[in-house]
Amino acid sequence: MMKTLRPAILLAALLTACAPGNPPAPGNTAPSTNLTAAQKAAIGKKIWQNESGGTIDGLTAWNVGEEFPSLGIGHFIWYPAGFNGRFKESWPEFISFAERNGANPPVIAKRSDAPWNSRNEFQRQFNSPEMSGLRKWLASTVGLQTDFIIARSRAALPKMLDAAPASERAKIQENYRKVSISPQGTYALIDYVNFKGDGTSPTEKYKGQGWGLLQVLGGMHNIPAGSAAATEFAASAKRALSRRITNSPPERGETRWREGWHNRCDTYSRPF
Repeated sequence: MMKTLRPAILLAALLTACAPGNPPAPGNTAPSTNLTAAQKAAIGKKIWQNESGGTIDGLTAWNVGEEFPSLGIGHFIWYPAGFNGRFKESWPEFISFAERNGANPPVIAKRSDAPWNSRNEFQRQFNSPEMSGLRKWLASTVGLQTDFIIARSRAALPKMLDAAPASERAKIQENYRKVSISPQGTYALIDYVNFKGDGTSPTEKYKGQGWGLLQVLGGMHNIPAGSAAATEFAASAKRALSRRITNSPPERGETRWREGWHNRCDTYSRPF
């Protein structure tokens, strides 16, 4: 059985990229090469395309059936005042990250709660100077948003190993390694954490079953490392999301998202 590394060691070894021709050294948990500027730009562009078709207007969105807006290329969740949802709120984390890295977000972006109390209010103010300025700032900080998403991915593996049952940790770690070896697998690991979380939050479950990266890695069939593992990761992600839809409260109407979610997962099995 594969020895499970301590989280502090794993954090130092987490993947940041997997360029063609640079396989991991024997025994490494994941590739240790750094993403090039071109690779980061490509990942950011893919995530932006996945979330909102790569449009400027899509940088500020409030989806039908949701209780909150989603902002940026990664559609970071931002809760209105008084709302406490089950999904991890990521917009305040991004703003803190941006400020630590020298950015100066617009005033509207730095509020503790989203300034709109409903989707109708959000839509009415969509072309206001404040929201137009927010989209302009977001469009100018795509690289910073990509760095934030990658940082979240780097932090996921230690959290997952801590949260997973001891009997599953070696499998989770090995599947992470197998997926990370290919370029499309690197993209998949980065994107999925942003898309559906790391799977460690007790609130991000329906009927006791989660749908995050932890559950996807745990649900993979035994498969060789590399592109085959990325393809199996995509299939496991689709299974996890289909289970989420089945378990979801009927009033949320999550069936309508199945096709789009599955299409996004399919991108993980394509050459990057």
